[in-house]
Amino acid sequence: MAPSLAQAYRRRWWMAVTAVIENLLFSAVLLGWGSLLIMLKNEGFYSHLCIDNETVFSNISSWDSGIWHSCVDQEEMLNLGFTIGSFLLSAATLPLGILMDKYGPRPLRLLGSACFAFSCAMIAGAAYNPEVLSALIFIAVSFNGFGGICLTFTSLTLPNMFGNVRSTILSLMIGSYASSAVTFPGVKLIYDLGVSFRVIMWVWSGLAGLVFLNCFLNWPGESFPAPEDISYTKEVKLSGMVMDDKVTGDRFYSHVTTVEEKMAAKQQEPDPSSEQLPTGEQTQGGPPFRSSVCSPIFLWSLITMAMTQLRIIFFMGAMNKMLEFLVTHGDPHPSKELLMEAEQQVGFYSSVFGSLQLLCLLTCPLIGYIMDWRMKECDVDQSQPEPPKRDRKIQKLTNAIRAFIITNVLLVTFGVIQMIDNLPVQIISFIVHTMVRGFVHSCAGGLYAAVYPSNHFGTLTGMQSMISALFALLQQPLFVIMVGHLGGDPYWVRLHTHTHTNKQTCTQSIHTHTHTNTHTEHTHTHTDHIHACMQTHTAHTMTLVLCRCTTEIVRQINKNGFM
Repeated sequence: MAPSLAQAYRRRWWMAVTAVIENLLFSAVLLGWGSLLIMLKNEGFYSHLCIDNETVFSNISSWDSGIWHSCVDQEEMLNLGFTIGSFLLSAATLPLGILMDKYGPRPLRLLGSACFAFSCAMIAGAAYNPEVLSALIFIAVSFNGFGGICLTFTSLTLPNMFGNVRSTILSLMIGSYASSAVTFPGVKLIYDLGVSFRVIMWVWSGLAGLVFLNCFLNWPGESFPAPEDISYTKEVKLSGMVMDDKVTGDRFYSHVTTVEEKMAAKQQEPDPSSEQLPTGEQTQGGPPFRSSVCSPIFLWSLITMAMTQLRIIFFMGAMNKMLEFLVTHGDPHPSKELLMEAEQQVGFYSSVFGSLQLLCLLTCPLIGYIMDWRMKECDVDQSQPEPPKRDRKIQKLTNAIRAFIITNVLLVTFGVIQMIDNLPVQIISFIVHTMVRGFVHSCAGGLYAAVYPSNHFGTLTGMQSMISALFALLQQPLFVIMVGHLGGDPYWVRLHTHTHTNKQTCTQSIHTHTHTNTHTEHTHTHTDHIHACMQTHTAHTMTLVLCRCTTEIVRQINKNGFM
């Protein structure tokens, strides 16, 4: 039987701590794909494609001991599995939001933990005979992605139980979700110590079963109401008891009073003023949903978030091949020593990348602080006759603009560092990539909360996530082009995605500034913001041109043997 809200409230700290741990171990673990890819290749998943296609010898690398084979066809098939899993991580948010509003988080969390356990068991079973069962990896990563987003999405409602520290708990939930990419690199360390891959997957499946049990025992069947929507009641019960006096034998009644505390969501009381309004006037309280969807800010945010999501997912899926290219420099016939060096370097840097994902636990609260900058000055003090110093809506928009500009600068930095042909420098790109992952979704959420009605927020966020996930499916053909037509050279893919992402992000900032101007009388201040954004766009363009020229010069020097 599911516990009540009052029982869940008493267990809220246990639920919060376990939710953070569960997010780290079971949510978006597929984002640590680079380490999982190495283990899947070592276990022989789709290695039969390399044995069957021995005519393309230039793209085949194999160990003489016969442990595993690797080739382009295998890379493409496994990357397709990552594409499917990462798609479900984002695309499932819209239907999950609708289901959670109707049924609460408990059934979805039970379903998510069961799906994750099933995915790990399926991977373990397929590892017994990968030549025959390699195709199960597609079903496994699908269940893995869906189960992970179920656990993540349901944990985001838990901070409602924490009142004034709700934002802090929410930042920890988002940070633990973003940091879950560290899990597979940690699993790979255990794998490198000699533990069987199948044993690891079976144990992981069992741990997911503990998540199911924890949810079954502690999570309530109702949704967590917001602090302002919680009502506390005390129910007093009077019951009579018949008792006999042992000395006199008289019989008398004793009344027993039982006090029971209850916690529930407040019932929505009708507004007396609204009862007097005609039906046509009641609907004028807020803009229709269609106007929110068709607004320029939302449409440009879709393009911006889609391009950013594509860059993030493509980098994670193709990171191993990019690192390998930095070692081999596209040599079509690498020596065995060079291949061994490439394997060691890729394994080391993929572990470094996974370890750095823990930075999301720090960057997510940081962007939350930026989004809440000076919001206290917008509060109305009842004891003071003066109005608040700042308009709350304008301050929200200004903070969202700052967050978008910071994210755009990080995206420019990320793109520039990626185009530098130096392996140790890529550690900086790992750090910036982690910061962008922690920033970008908070920026979009803060913008939607500032511009649109609260009853549109969930649907708009779900639509944005689904459209971004659909657009991120392009990472598979981009990966095929990179390892095939471009011979593993990611330069042109990086350059084009880098250019388009920064153009769309700056355009998004301009539209946000324009929207801000319509809500304030201080037009000259926001015009200065627009001029600053245009100057930033010019600086971005100059940076791209300079970076492209510099990279071409370095490529020519490397080609001619001067370096």
